[in-house]
Amino acid sequence: MQKLRVRQLVLGCVLGSVSAAEPNPAATRAAADYVPDVAALAVPAASELRELVERYVTDRAEVDRFASVKSSVLHQKRLREFLTAWRTRLAAVDYERLGVDGRIDATLLRTRLEHELRLLDREAKRAAEVAPLLPFAEDIARLQEARRFLEPVDPKAAAVTLDEVRKSIERTRAALEAGLKAAKDGDKGAADPKPAKVAPLAVSKVVAFRAAGRLDELKKSLDEWVKVYDGYDPAFGWWIREPHKQVTEAFAEYGKFLREKVVGIDPKGKDEPVIGDPIGRDGLMADLVNEMIVYSPEELIALAEREFKWVDTELKRAAGEMGLGDDWKAALEKVKQDYVEPGRQPAVVRDLALEAARYVSERRLVTVPPLAADVWLLRMMPPEQQKVAPFFLGGNDILVAFPTDAMSQEEKLSSLRANNRHFARATVFHELVPGHHLQWWARARFNPHRDLFSTPFWVEGWAVWWEFHLWDLKFIATPEDRMGALFWRAHRCARIIFSLKFHLGEWTPSQCIDFLVERVGHERASATGEVRRSFNGSYPPLYQAGYMLGAMQLRGLYGQLVGTGPGKMTEQQFHDEILRGGPMPIELVRARLMQTKLPKEFKPAWKFAD
Repeated sequence: MQKLRVRQLVLGCVLGSVSAAEPNPAATRAAADYVPDVAALAVPAASELRELVERYVTDRAEVDRFASVKSSVLHQKRLREFLTAWRTRLAAVDYERLGVDGRIDATLLRTRLEHELRLLDREAKRAAEVAPLLPFAEDIARLQEARRFLEPVDPKAAAVTLDEVRKSIERTRAALEAGLKAAKDGDKGAADPKPAKVAPLAVSKVVAFRAAGRLDELKKSLDEWVKVYDGYDPAFGWWIREPHKQVTEAFAEYGKFLREKVVGIDPKGKDEPVIGDPIGRDGLMADLVNEMIVYSPEELIALAEREFKWVDTELKRAAGEMGLGDDWKAALEKVKQDYVEPGRQPAVVRDLALEAARYVSERRLVTVPPLAADVWLLRMMPPEQQKVAPFFLGGNDILVAFPTDAMSQEEKLSSLRANNRHFARATVFHELVPGHHLQWWARARFNPHRDLFSTPFWVEGWAVWWEFHLWDLKFIATPEDRMGALFWRAHRCARIIFSLKFHLGEWTPSQCIDFLVERVGHERASATGEVRRSFNGSYPPLYQAGYMLGAMQLRGLYGQLVGTGPGKMTEQQFHDEILRGGPMPIELVRARLMQTKLPKEFKPAWKFAD
């Protein structure tokens, strides 16, 4: 611990004092201030296994590039063999010679390999579920994979294959149409006097949605295969061009049919359903093992409900200070009305960003290098993206959600209310400094090999921890601003509850939307966007739960390590070392900060919420 305490994180100087009326420091700062103490950085890598992890990342990408048709028989076989061999070779590493960081990397990589093998099992199961809708998938995969093995192409045989793919699409679509008709007739209680010409095929909307996505991947693979040979082999073009054109048209029509007729997506983008793909309790337990979380989904829901009780008390207190008794919904409604006029939101974001960076720097809560402070950009979010991200997003830059002139009157008002001044105060620092922007700056410079082990519990937990911490430090002072911050705290609690209940199969997307509206105070449009974003496949199942749970882990760790006396750290040391360590499950952040040498067969056991 002593070695860790005296180690200085080479990040640079802190910001000077800036008021909202003064110029942005970036406008007057000398570029020479962006250069760190190079001599201090000339030290060996922290982990003995950094190159090993980097080799795995590179080789893993090559295997994916070679067996590129995801979920094909070859893809499954090659990847499973590769992961199993890596796991065997990793076990042969001389573990006892490794230091703290080397053991952390060994544990991270072992856990990752085991999880990827479990994900292959999940992928195989899901591929089997969509197979009746895509009976031609392996035919397309074999065309691409024959090319991978440099086998000579037989254009005539390939043309026959493509023609059979087209016919297979037609047969499958006819079976689905018969299934839809049978379901419709069944709902009406009427029997069709004419027997169906094909056996009806019935599937869930979730499986159909998944099949439509896989169909897009297969089309992309087929197009790539054609481009390799077309124009270079005269016989290839003569045989393939027309069948490929017909298959492409069949793909487009079939994908449209799946999305619109089976899933129920409106082609005009209005009232389109939120389709999710729950992974079940076993899937959640497998993902929690990978995140090194020792609680069950049900226990995590109980933790969120416990946090909700604190939020409820604070909401009523803020409402009382606003002169509205304990009617927090009325207080929230009043706060939502305090939004800026069109065109002024960028100035609000600028002022909030500079204020937060100045606050944490002056109090030495975390090191903010001049380059990290200056280089973020402000971008406005297009209306299409706001359907799935109704609030700010961040990382290297900040994406500002705000209504555009192309939106309807209802959409404009909903967006204005959802991005009011007080909600924004509690999100700008989450996205920039000391939140995601500072985090992204550091992870590109310290232990970048650990990007492989990125987890929402570290990524989002860090940003929400600052919401916790700045609340405790009274950075959020007025009752209106506290109401805005509490909206987000309630939102984080709700994310745990609705996402886990959805994946447990207990709630539908509609129930999740209703929960956000009633329990948190969301606009229905923003609640719908939030649920769509959570379940549209862009984020892993535990992502939404990771926000608050990661922050709770860091809160527990802060209580253990920060203070005065032997073995304690300053706030700045604590936060800097979290950034320096790079992304990983928080239990391993704890081991690293405590300089714990993990045993070879380490098993997570930290009950962070006790």
